[in-house]
Amino acid sequence: MFELKPCDPVTYRQQTRRSTLIVAVLFLALAMLLSSLAVMLFGEPGGDNVRFNVGGVFAGVLVTVALVRGLFWNQPWLAAAVYGWQLKRSLMSVTNVMHTVTARVQADDPTAIKLLRFYHLGLTQMHALDANSSAQAQLAGEIQAHATKMQALGIDPEQTRLDPAWLERLKSA
Repeated sequence: MFELKPCDPVTYRQQTRRSTLIVAVLFLALAMLLSSLAVMLFGEPGGDNVRFNVGGVFAGVLVTVALVRGLFWNQPWLAAAVYGWQLKRSLMSVTNVMHTVTARVQADDPTAIKLLRFYHLGLTQMHALDANSSAQAQLAGEIQAHATKMQALGIDPEQTRLDPAWLERLKSA
């Protein structure tokens, strides 16, 4: 279950820039090291060693991904980037069933109404974190109308959690 957390957009952007720089430098070092190692072990002096260079870069990508997903994933310096990735994945999971969500919201389905509210809150946070105020301004009216509908139906507008069961319920409907 994913839950929205309060984040300062400026701090978030600083932390994600720093973690991106760390991962990029790690990748560059690994790619150069593995390419050089591949050429040294398997290449021909003065020959065409492009395939070994490309293989080293590809191995660098694989090792970098393995390190990020395995060793670094729970490190504090990567926490902001992990949260942003999880937020965007959660929003995408709702986007994938949005046609069903909007149809069920029109039918006053409480699950769809809660899901759409989570989507609006998550999208609002994502736009704030990414400093994308123009996209947020376009949705303001829709978000406010939906919050008003929730209050009229007696549904709590603070839907900061994405329950996977909501998605399953709508997929099977």
